[in-house]
Amino acid sequence: MSDLGKHETDVLAAIAASADEGALEQVRVAALGKKGSISALLATLGKMAPDERKAHGAAINAVKDKVTETLAARRELLKSA
Repeated sequence: MSDLGKHETDVLAAIAASADEGALEQVRVAALGKKGSISALLATLGKMAPDERKAHGAAINAVKDKVTETLAARRELLKSA
C-alpha cells in the first residue's frame, strides 16, 4: 500500500501528458477500467481484515476520486482546445 502515492502520481502524470481524447481514454481504462490498476487495488480489499479494509479502502477511494476528477478536467480542457 506504500506505493499508492507513487501510483497516484504516475496516473496523474499520464493524464497530464495525454495529448488527445483517445490517449486520455487509454489512461482512464488503464487506471479505472475493469482490469485497471486502481480497480485491482480495490479488489485486494476483500482479502484484508476489516480494520485494514477500512483504512486502505478510504485511501484507495480518495485516489480514485482524484483521478476521476482530473480525468474530467483534462477531458474538458482537450474538448475546448
